Amino acid sequence: MLFRSYPMLINNTSSLVQNIKDRKYRSAFITTHHKPDGDAMGSTLGLYAFLKEFIADVVVCTPTDYAENLFWLPGQEHVVDFEQAPHQAIEKLAAADLVFCLDFNRLSRINQLGELVKESNASKVMIDHHLEPDNFSDFTYWNHHASSTCELVYLWIKEAFGSSYITKEIATCLYTGLMTDTGNFQHNNTKPFTLRLAADLMEFGADHLEIHANIYDVFTLNRTKLFGYCFYKKLEIIPECRTALIYLNREELQQFHVQTGDTEGLVNFGLGLKDIVLSVLIIDRTERVKMSFRSKGNFAANEFAAKYFEGGGHRNAAGGQSTETLEQTVSKFKASIQHYKEELQAI
Repeated sequence: MLFRSYPMLINNTSSLVQNIKDRKYRSAFITTHHKPDGDAMGSTLGLYAFLKEFIADVVVCTPTDYAENLFWLPGQEHVVDFEQAPHQAIEKLAAADLVFCLDFNRLSRINQLGELVKESNASKVMIDHHLEPDNFSDFTYWNHHASSTCELVYLWIKEAFGSSYITKEIATCLYTGLMTDTGNFQHNNTKPFTLRLAADLMEFGADHLEIHANIYDVFTLNRTKLFGYCFYKKLEIIPECRTALIYLNREELQQFHVQTGDTEGLVNFGLGLKDIVLSVLIIDRTERVKMSFRSKGNFAANEFAAKYFEGGGHRNAAGGQSTETLEQTVSKFKASIQHYKEELQAI
């Protein structure tokens, strides 16, 4: 039996649940944040498989493409990429009675879809675990203590509808997000409850060995060379701040033919170095400079990202961005992190 290790912070979905049970909705539109990761795709496709039992027309629409190591997930062949098929996405959104917003809590996180969702007459449902959610949803199932959105989707289905609805397909999707958002159960958001939930999903049919292989054992030659290049040529240590830094320009991305998902996990390697408590990856993307932060202990990476780089996320895993040049962004980071030297040394 599962025991929750924390209280649900926001859950006002009781009337929504009853309406779904009574089959009052004809169409549902499920979306998630841009450049979806394992938790985003696992939660949306897991929910998609579940809602098909109650709602005739269900669609998953992503704002952008996503990494190839997620193409094997059950149901992904039905996903609509807004960038590739905007007219189809808009048509599906216009017909929807419900819009499910998973693994994000600000409409800006879904790019052009954000304004369309905001203007939609459909009821909005947010299921998410990130801090400081915006108030745009009619129904909310939110808890920032949860390891992942997949964890919340599982709890919502199990507690509101019953575990008999958890199929192997759903379990596979949800296990994927649980595994990836906990860093293969190595991040500090992995609690005893998380592992009990993973065991539950395995009992429902999730094959942990197959899922792990599909996610992690799929490095291309170009991606392998990119990682090696970063470790050998691009890794910088800021010893007084116990910080590891890697930054990449557009030419380097082109040199290694970087595709969506190729830099996933790169930032985590810095934390594996002795005496390092903060790892940072800065990449000059086409639209702006993107940043990833990973930390150990009590250093609030999300607060640092929010203060200096328009970012946020979780305490030990956050993102940021900059409209300045790569060189200016790197210089700003190096100067800003010096203000936290004593705090980082004390961890």
